[in-house]
Amino acid sequence: MGMVKDIEFTKMHSLGNDYIVINEYHGIKVEEEYKREFSKRICRRGFSVGADGVIFIQRPEDENCDVKFRIFNSDGSEAEMCGNGIRCFSKYVYEKVLKKNPLYVETLGGLRICEMEIERNTVRFIRVHMGTPKFQLRDIPMEVEGKDENDIFLNEYLYLNSGILDRVRVSVVNVGNPHAVVFLEDNDINMDFVRKNLEILGREIENHRVFPERINVHFVETLGRNEIRMVTWERGVGYTRACGTGATGSAILAHKLGKTGNKVLVHLDGGDLEVEIGENEVYLKGGATLVYDGILRDAL
Repeated sequence: MGMVKDIEFTKMHSLGNDYIVINEYHGIKVEEEYKREFSKRICRRGFSVGADGVIFIQRPEDENCDVKFRIFNSDGSEAEMCGNGIRCFSKYVYEKVLKKNPLYVETLGGLRICEMEIERNTVRFIRVHMGTPKFQLRDIPMEVEGKDENDIFLNEYLYLNSGILDRVRVSVVNVGNPHAVVFLEDNDINMDFVRKNLEILGREIENHRVFPERINVHFVETLGRNEIRMVTWERGVGYTRACGTGATGSAILAHKLGKTGNKVLVHLDGGDLEVEIGENEVYLKGGATLVYDGILRDAL
């Protein structure tokens, strides 16, 4: 696998979602055809560094952007966008690559603008412009009998077969990736019930026939006019401590259903995030932590 033996990397996390960051801004370190296999290998806990994903920092192809964000999941697949990952990326870029604020970031999911709160050259918080949410079924995608692709699906029933719940009220949104949100108060269930049955309910909704490309699933409890709590079942991953796009999608739907105002504090198992909802755009704000720098031996 190529000639490079040792690769410098940085381990970072945001709300317990951890990433291996590799700086390719000044030159490619892992050839394109090896990136999938490489990511799969070094994310394996106990056998290598171990992480939820690998982030590569590259020069942009789009001349309107400052830098390019690439992210590979621990199974080797490349994702379009990741709310927690892009905050780690922004902190790294500002502190080690380009002193530019805000950063215009090219991603597979489109342009993301990252504004940073900086204290003595250290990035404390990152506010990410998450784009415009989409609600129409064709954008999820979702196929529902009796609805067409321009319709939306808000707090409507999905019928289940697992024997835990016969049906569940669900709302859907796409914020660069698709999310299905189950509000606990509209389904007469509580968080204890959700945690006990997450494996079955999460998997069944993720793979429900109405979602041809599967979906991320979140169980959300409204705590007040500007506060929600959520538990996440991530598509292709399972339970995760935090999901930035999921927090964004959940806050948008809570606001759209009139449960909250346009500023929402989201409590996730890994920590808190803030979501701000504007006219046509949404912002996600939170921190990121640099854990350690290292050298990967015999990496390729």
